[in-house]
Amino acid sequence: MKEFGKECFDYVADFNFDRDIELNSIFEKTKATDRIVKELSLYTNVPILPGKTLIIFDEIQMSEGALNSLKYFCEDAPEYHVIAAGSLLGVAIRQKNMSVPVGKVEILHLYPVSFREFLHTSDERSWRYINQLKSIEPLPEIIHHRLELEYKRYLVTGGMPEAITTLLENKGMLKVDEVLQHILDLYQLDFSRYASPVEIPRINSLWNSLPSQLAKENRKFIYRIVRSGARAREYEDGLLWLEEAGLIYRIFNVSKPAIPLSGYQDLSAFKIYACDCGLLRRLARLSPEVIMNSNVGFTEFKGALTENFVLQSLMLQNDAKPFYWSSGNKAEVDFIWQMDSGVIPIEVKSETRISGKSLSVYSKQFKPPVRVRISMNNLRENDGLLSCPIPLSDWLRQIMGVMKTKEKG
Repeated sequence: MKEFGKECFDYVADFNFDRDIELNSIFEKTKATDRIVKELSLYTNVPILPGKTLIIFDEIQMSEGALNSLKYFCEDAPEYHVIAAGSLLGVAIRQKNMSVPVGKVEILHLYPVSFREFLHTSDERSWRYINQLKSIEPLPEIIHHRLELEYKRYLVTGGMPEAITTLLENKGMLKVDEVLQHILDLYQLDFSRYASPVEIPRINSLWNSLPSQLAKENRKFIYRIVRSGARAREYEDGLLWLEEAGLIYRIFNVSKPAIPLSGYQDLSAFKIYACDCGLLRRLARLSPEVIMNSNVGFTEFKGALTENFVLQSLMLQNDAKPFYWSSGNKAEVDFIWQMDSGVIPIEVKSETRISGKSLSVYSKQFKPPVRVRISMNNLRENDGLLSCPIPLSDWLRQIMGVMKTKEKG
């Protein structure tokens, strides 16, 4: 927010409601925006000018009055530019039963830095080449190899900005791990700060069980992995808490790949993934060297980490989460993606080996016009089957657009 303010405004007035508790009193006394601006000006060294100053309300979850004031800024003083953020904002609002000025604020969901954004900085030439793709054909070997290297580096850092900056400034993998561990430690503190006393140990157990849940060949969430004898009703609120905090994604099973997919979901069968593959790697205590060198024995969890990466990519390209499909113990397609007016099955493989019958079983049963297999193989398309390199997952929607253009031609 501060960088945005520096680039696009003459001044930035930053107010932190966690650090400066006195700020809360301003909003308790009045709802008049002119008076609020006058009093806020006493807490900053920059002028608060319409159109020239970006007003930042940070940690806004600490002040319900400040949250409500956004309505009055919108209605009575639209000439002021206000941006607000808060730690675990959704959780805090539900916990404190705070009212949100619906229709008066624009809600922006901030995700971890994507691989696409990472590549733009780490290898701009490759990024530019991929952005200009106009046909589905194998990438030049040099591009393919460079993408593979940058993808591995991204798995190490994930999308946390400080971790990426640490890597790109060549401060070393040890420092990257220190940064990620610090973030994980802060999450643990947030559990204690924003969750009820009875929920804290359950949320901790759910969060720490994430690597174990994903390390299984069948990644369906199992409560007994969290704790022996655990029951769904004990941990449902904890799962919801982690979802609202934006720390996990819950992907549900669908019995039938029909539109809308949400109409066929099985709420009792789901998988959970981390919000960020770098945090997942650190949570699992997986060393960067294992990622970079593809050590022997790094197999099933490598598949889980790859799936997590692909899911993060899919989340950025659609307005709805994907699902997954299974047929008893016979077959399972990793992701079922509703895109525009179609349903796309997506199979994920972490290496070049693509053996497996699940996508074939699905195809025979439902005959989809387009299927996607994401692996470390090169880009190509054959009879409706798109082979997409893992690093290009962020460009999947763009690539499928190229396929459609080809079909129309």
